Amino acid sequence: MKAIGLCTFLLAAGFAAPPASAFEISSPGVGSDNTIPMKNVANVFGCSGSGVSLPLVWKDVPKDAKSLAISIYDPDAPTGSGFWHWVIVNLPPGTTSLPDGAGEVGNAKLPAGAVQARNDAGFAGYLGPCPPQGDPPHHYVITIFAVNKDKLESTQTRLARSLASTCTSPPSPKRA
Repeated sequence: MKAIGLCTFLLAAGFAAPPASAFEISSPGVGSDNTIPMKNVANVFGCSGSGVSLPLVWKDVPKDAKSLAISIYDPDAPTGSGFWHWVIVNLPPGTTSLPDGAGEVGNAKLPAGAVQARNDAGFAGYLGPCPPQGDPPHHYVITIFAVNKDKLESTQTRLARSLASTCTSPPSPKRA
């Protein structure tokens, strides 16, 4: 079994003001050793997981958020720019969790209106982690964004790249 590391970082970002309390996201599917279970690992590129998306939970969404966006990103992928495993936008701000498997292709298990953008494998859905054999454990950055728009209007490819630049730009007054 391949050990897949997880490093969860919080980025209460987007365009809504951060709340007074902690806007946090986590995965109850990840153990105390920060290893992603095999059921959430990809079943491609030599990995033999089940490819089921991680369950996610979050709390303390900013009151002025009109929608939410979530991404899972591997900065350690040997691509020169990391690897986007999952990007979801237009989640209703009252949503507080996603169950195991919400990232299946077709959006059937997502809340109404939510949309998955293309990941770096080229399809709209979750692709579990699968670092190259022999690599040290990779870190996976799970980010939640509070957005001040009900619906983000963008092409799926541009959307993922926009989130990438938001994640890597310096903190702003409206981001924690």
